[in-house]
Amino acid sequence: MGTVLDAANKEAKGTDKKFTVVFVLGGPGSGKGTQCTNIVQNFGYTHLSAGDLLRAEIKSGSENGTMIQNMIKEGKIVPSEVTIKLIQRAMQESGNDKFLIDGFPRNEENRAAFESVTGILPEFVLFFDCSEEEMERRLLSRNQGREDDNIETIRKRFKVFMESSLPVIEYYNSKGKVRKIDAGKPIEEVFEAVKAVFTSSNDKVPA
Repeated sequence: MGTVLDAANKEAKGTDKKFTVVFVLGGPGSGKGTQCTNIVQNFGYTHLSAGDLLRAEIKSGSENGTMIQNMIKEGKIVPSEVTIKLIQRAMQESGNDKFLIDGFPRNEENRAAFESVTGILPEFVLFFDCSEEEMERRLLSRNQGREDDNIETIRKRFKVFMESSLPVIEYYNSKGKVRKIDAGKPIEEVFEAVKAVFTSSNDKVPA
């Protein structure tokens, strides 16, 4: 019996290794979502937004969702295992093997937990670098009716991003995995830079 289980575990782990994951990071309003839509259309990835998955869970009205809602209101980061479970579930249900994971990992603890829980290392990290002034201007003008788009919460989110996410970017940079994009430019120019990253990534022969 043990050997059958071992074989099943090995098979499951082998399946995980076939997943291609790209982490997409950038401050709120850096244009990540727009660019992810373009990448999906051009390169066949499935876009998973950690924020969207969390908001969907809030809408479901579950106990989990209520806890998430309270944490977001306070500008706190949701526990790693909660977000990772939502991401894993979405990956398994998608039927695809190439994923853009947007807005995650938000901090070093997220990063370490994702690697240890899923056994997946990202192919690379796409970092949308944008000034705080430009991100603030975009968020205030987009008026999408998001509860977390008021000036006070926006500034809290910037602060959390700077303190928590930059160490993740520095970690992956030390591994040569960060692809930095100047996200302050117009959408079309930003996508040209993004396309160049994905085209060169597709040219590589898998190790």
